Amino acid sequence: MSAASDKLEYGDYQTPADLAEAACRVLAWLLVKPKSILEPTCGTGSFLKAAVNVFRDATIAKGFDINAAYVGAARSLLGREIGGREVSVECADFFGMDWASLVASLPQPLLVLGNPPWVTNSALGCVGSDNLPAKSNFQKHTGLDAVTGRSNFDISEYMLIRLSEALQGKDATLAMLCKTAVARKAMAYCWKRNLEMGDCHIFPIDAQRSFGAAVDACLFVASFNGRVKDPSCVVHNDFEPASRRTRLGYRDGLLISNLEGYAEWGFLRGETGYTWRSGVKHDCAKVMEFTERNGELVNGLGECVRLEDEFLYPLLKSSAVAGSRKAGERWVLITQRSVGESTSLIAHVAPRTWRYLLDHAEWLDNRASIVYKKRPRFSVFGIGEYSFAPWKVAISGFYKRLDFRVIGPRMGRAVMLDDTAYFLGCKEESEAVLLADLLNSEPARGLLSSLVFWDAKRPITVDVLSQLSIERLAAHLGKDCALRRSARSTRPPDPQMDFFSDALA
Repeated sequence: MSAASDKLEYGDYQTPADLAEAACRVLAWLLVKPKSILEPTCGTGSFLKAAVNVFRDATIAKGFDINAAYVGAARSLLGREIGGREVSVECADFFGMDWASLVASLPQPLLVLGNPPWVTNSALGCVGSDNLPAKSNFQKHTGLDAVTGRSNFDISEYMLIRLSEALQGKDATLAMLCKTAVARKAMAYCWKRNLEMGDCHIFPIDAQRSFGAAVDACLFVASFNGRVKDPSCVVHNDFEPASRRTRLGYRDGLLISNLEGYAEWGFLRGETGYTWRSGVKHDCAKVMEFTERNGELVNGLGECVRLEDEFLYPLLKSSAVAGSRKAGERWVLITQRSVGESTSLIAHVAPRTWRYLLDHAEWLDNRASIVYKKRPRFSVFGIGEYSFAPWKVAISGFYKRLDFRVIGPRMGRAVMLDDTAYFLGCKEESEAVLLADLLNSEPARGLLSSLVFWDAKRPITVDVLSQLSIERLAAHLGKDCALRRSARSTRPPDPQMDFFSDALA
């Protein structure tokens, strides 16, 4: 097997010796004093060697790895470092090991350290790898989350969670090099379930320099000693123990990125009568999106097309919503007004559009996402009456700033957004302007900033935006009466109006 294949198969990023030594020095500064050391995925042994060198009082050190060649290399490296202590490296599959029993057999305090694989379960599944945990929705996602992106997870996330469960009730420290997002997910898993994970630290590392990986990564440290009850983590601004930037933690059922900011603005959290939506999802830009050139529509395949107007709508991409790219004349083909609606009507209303869809059916029929399965042919997703609201207050999910924009109709048609943007639909411009003014206020940004993790792939999500009670925000800013008038004048009577009245009372 090639080195490239190994890297994909095992998430193989071997720890450089200098990083391993620096990490162990950080642990020593944190007063970690183990009697035994365990590395469940030791690779060629550099991290285990550094730990044996730094923690001289440890009498036992055990390493395990699934790769027999790595086990041989680690044994050779560590053979010179034993110095009368019990040091061993064995070949073993992480997913077949009884870690709880092994942990219970080792002298405490125990240090469990390592650099688990930097790869997701879906990536391994794509290459037919057997280096996977038993298939299960271990995070218990439901509905669409269980069959789309949220059910995908990093193998290291699974490993950290299983090791944390094995360390419950023990005097131990967990120290792992991993993606920063993985560390947060492991903490959230434990805190949500009232499992012990205390005295946590995140020290950022330069993953590009150390591993050639363009991701946010860290040395994650967590203690299991029964003494720390506060579910929080110190986030350092560099790889120095004394450095400190902020604290993240778990409050009110949420993982909070900035506890200080949340303490100031958390009162704005609550239910809201407004529903955040994502833009349309079609997963076939080459066929479904068009640019306008010299009065003609050109698709992503470079073809000039002539379509009826009935199913064409102006399109604003997430980058244009964020203002990082100039909005051009873009259009998108919207085949439905609601999810699951029959698309057969297109053949009668817009025959050229129907012929275009049939001519490009292979592209659309081969879309991989499960959301199109058992749906009418040429379906789109993330569509509803809200998509056709003439006015929208929108924000990009990808860009690292809280900037809400008012988007109005173009050429008499509602502007569609792509599925990486989020919006509130409005019937009138006045309502959209009022909502944008509220959302761009200091209090709104204060709360949302305390909930957003800016290093995430998509920092801003519907889950984050929905935490803000627009009604509480309006009341705090003295604009509750204006919001009430706007809601009543631009929305048809519905049960939400009672909620507005109660919320604003």
